[in-house]
Amino acid sequence: MHSSFLRRAVELAVDNVGQGGGPFGALVVKDDKVIAASGNRVTVNLDPTAHAEVLAIRLACRELGSFQLTGCTLYTSCEPCPMCLGAIYWARLQAVYYACNRQDAAQAGFDDRFIYDEIGKSSDNRCIPMIYLNLNNAGLPFQAWDDLQSKIKY
Repeated sequence: MHSSFLRRAVELAVDNVGQGGGPFGALVVKDDKVIAASGNRVTVNLDPTAHAEVLAIRLACRELGSFQLTGCTLYTSCEPCPMCLGAIYWARLQAVYYACNRQDAAQAGFDDRFIYDEIGKSSDNRCIPMIYLNLNNAGLPFQAWDDLQSKIKY
């Protein structure tokens, strides 16, 4: 069954290229049923976050009416990039199956190695400056959250 869903993700990626998108496709599956599917739409949507995995996660959350995808599995044509990996963990997917790895993606011009390297650096050593400013009221949003009785923890 896993191979069948993964083949569909690869077919979606191929079809997506023909529709002007990137060479990536992803499916979210629950109880052996496809809940959501998407290709990469970064250039089509003019959105650097419109990766296939992120879009499929967004669609699945809407379909299930939840911000968590517990009990769901992601099938993706390629090993998820750091951004998608973060989304996968936040969505609490139970497993991820992928067809190509990050080295395959790099050979095709999609090299995320520099991002993996940046994550491990302290913020003051990253290539994009990340500057901490000590503001007196910076903690107010967290205090408001802490005080909120009706919050939904995640």
